[in-house]
This record gives sequence, C-alpha cells and structure tokens, in this order.
Amino acid sequence: MFRPLARAALVATSLTVLVAPQAIWAQDTTGDLAGTPDETKAEARDSEALLLPEDRMALQTAMQWFGFYAGAIDGDFGPGTRKSMAAWQEAQGFEVTGVLTTGQRVALLDAYFKEMETYGFASVTDDKAGITVMLPLTLVEFDRYEPPFAHYKAKSPDAPQIVLISQPGDQAAFFGLYDILQSLKSVPLEGERERGEKSFNITGTSAEFSTTVHAELEGGLIKGWMLISTPGNGDRDALILKQLETTFASSSEAALDPGMIPMDADTKAGLLAGLEVRTPRLSRSGFFVSAEGAVLTTVEAVDGCTRVTIDHATDATVTLKDPKSGLALLTPNAPLAPRSFASFPASAGRKGSEVTLSGYSYEDRLPAPVLTFGTLEELTGLAGEADLRRLALQSLPGDVGGPVLDASGALVGMLLPAAAPAGKQLPPGVVFALGASAIAKVIEPAGILPTPAEPTAALLPSDMADLATGMTALVSCWD
Repeated sequence: MFRPLARAALVATSLTVLVAPQAIWAQDTTGDLAGTPDETKAEARDSEALLLPEDRMALQTAMQWFGFYAGAIDGDFGPGTRKSMAAWQEAQGFEVTGVLTTGQRVALLDAYFKEMETYGFASVTDDKAGITVMLPLTLVEFDRYEPPFAHYKAKSPDAPQIVLISQPGDQAAFFGLYDILQSLKSVPLEGERERGEKSFNITGTSAEFSTTVHAELEGGLIKGWMLISTPGNGDRDALILKQLETTFASSSEAALDPGMIPMDADTKAGLLAGLEVRTPRLSRSGFFVSAEGAVLTTVEAVDGCTRVTIDHATDATVTLKDPKSGLALLTPNAPLAPRSFASFPASAGRKGSEVTLSGYSYEDRLPAPVLTFGTLEELTGLAGEADLRRLALQSLPGDVGGPVLDASGALVGMLLPAAAPAGKQLPPGVVFALGASAIAKVIEPAGILPTPAEPTAALLPSDMADLATGMTALVSCWD
C-alpha cells in the first residue's frame, strides 16, 4: 500500500510550484514490501483492489514516464492500462499477466520516484504567463520575466535553460516569432523545422547548443517553450522534453504583458530581450538578374561563409564565383519572385550622365536599400580598363554589389569594392562599377540570359525608387 504525503506549495510572485502530483505517494515503511514474495495473478488482483484511486493514477503515471502507457491518468485499469502493465512486465523479465504484483508495483514506483528526485520535477503554474508545466527544479530555477519570455536559468554549468513563451498575438505575430527565434544564437541553424498554421517546432544542434522549441497559437495567444541545452545530454534532455510535451498547458487567458518590464523600442520590436541574437558577419548588396530570383553580388560578400541569405529570409547557394571579375551568382534555395530585375542596355552609357546606386549602405540596419545619386564620369577605368565604369558618388561598404542604374532604369553596372592602385589614395567619391556588358559575359555561361533593356524615357523619381528597391537584395554572410 501507499500513503499520501503532504502536498507542498511555494508561492513566489506569480509562480506556484507544487510537488509533481504523480509523485506525492511514498511507500508505506511499516513493512518491507520490496521483499514481498511473488503473488499469483489472483493474489495480485486482490492486493490491487485495495489501492486508492491516487495509487492507481501514480502507477499509470510511472508507466507513462517510462514509455509504456499513453492513455489518460484516470486510475481506471482498463484494457490500455493492462496492456501497458504486460509490456512493462515483459521488459523487466517478469511473467506477463497484465496485473502487477505488490512487489512489481513497488519496483515500478521506486524507479519512478528516483528519477523524480534526481531531476526535481514539479508542476509550476505561472499566473502571469498563463502557463502550467512540469519543470526539473533540481536543474533550473526561475530567473526573470522579459516578455514574451519567462526565463528559468541553469542552476549549474552543465544544466539546461528553459524559456517559457507567452504573448498575445495573431497569425502574423506567430509567424514573425517563428522567424525571430531562428535568429537567436541559442537556436542553431542545423536541424528540423516544422511550421503549421497554429503550431511550430524547431530543433537545432551545434557544437555549443542543442535546442528544441515548440509554440502554439490559440485564441489570440501564443504560448510555448524552449529547452536550451548542450550536446551530450541526450538521455537527460529526452526526459525533460517528455515532461514539457505532455504537461504543458495554457492555464488561462493570461499572457505576458509586453509593458510589464521597461524595454526600449528596439527590444520591444525584436521581442528578443535577454537572448543573444545571431547576426551576420557582414552584409552587402546584390541585385536580381532573373525572374526566378537569381542574385548577383561580389565574391567579397560570400567568401568564407557557412551560410548565405537573401534578405535574411531565404537561404541561397553560391552557384558561381568568378575571381577575375569579382562576381558571385546566388541561387535561392526557395522560390523567389522579385518585383523587378536588371535589364541590360545595348550601349555602355553616356559620359557625364546621372546615375543611381541602390544599396544597403548601412548593411542590415535599415529595412530597405538606400538610393545614392551620382555621375558616370568615365566609361573606362583609370588605366583604360574597358570593363570598368568610373563613377562620382559617395558610397559605403554596404553598397558594394548594388546595381548602378541610368536615368531609364537600365543597368550601368555593379558597384565594386573600393580599390586604389598600389601606393595611391584616390580622392573621395571616386568609385568603380563593373560594366553591364562584362556582367553579361560572366552570367550567360551560368544559364542566366540577360534581359535586354527597352529604350525608354527617364523615369520619374518615384518610379526609379520603386524599380531600384524592387531589384536590390540584401546579401548576408553568416559564420
């Protein structure tokens, strides 16, 4: 028999921590039950009949913990519970009867209690977040709120972190959270991703992190959790994940209020307080050269990258690197439909004409490219290089790789990295672009057929801005 222990409760701010309801039963120490002789099936049924409902539920919970039972914890020993008992008996090498003897019940619960004690699993109800879940309080402890997160920090260097997710939001916010979470350093890029209309799952593994994320959208609330661990703790983390997956519940209509903790505008916009965001090593400009979303940029932008993205949202493969011209061609890993793409004129342009450079001057700090206006000073380089175009305009490193357009929107060339002859320093505002004809010679063998430019009048400023921004892509290099 088993007798109930007193239920313990700890209330700290809005957190209520209860001893795991399935772990509040202990052995009756008046007798050595573990040494009880084996019972016949009839005797086992007789002793089983004396169990209290709580005892029955504890047995079901223990079998569920060890992976033998998947039904409701209701104390009803129906066909599902009997089948689970039989499976447990077979796994332990006992006679398979589907009815646990007293000694077997003791052995099952003893093993379960030992694991409960090791990890300190307890039911935690967070009234502010509106979440109830079983957490391993031997390993983690509540740290702080930083909406939309409730942080549970590791108690020791080898322990995991657990982050509860709670915020009001619609589907746009839900999808936005999915994208934002993948920008965190603690969510490695390598791993499975699954996103539906109402739930998503992310797993990521690297040399530093082993992370699992789950979130759901229901009734205008986004709730979920993150287990942030380190490789090499698979068995332990599997037990924790089992509890997170099976016990997580949105306990009310409450959600963390974004205004409960003072945060600056950038933090609120990013929803990333307290978590380190993964950032690219560098970002440069590029431009679309086909309706299928192929992007042209510089070799400098993609050299030594473990991952390359287009506009942060789409992974890309470097399908061509031409060191002689300095061009790199990117193919998106997912279909893209750019608003516009480069058109190639029949002539090199007119010396002294106005040109427009479209580029991410400030790398990824702004959500759209910057237009910079200048002049096509010369149709060759300073040493007479026929493929170069000398420009007079003020550019920044982030602009490199951006398209230079004439007044009609046709491609004059692509801005190249700043370079001066050895031992010389060029005056400010002197930059060079690789001409459109030279670009065409590089991309044609790669299967990109340049689109001829139609002769048109000069574009209105608004039309030029729309064409240039639709054509320009942010190219980011990630370590």
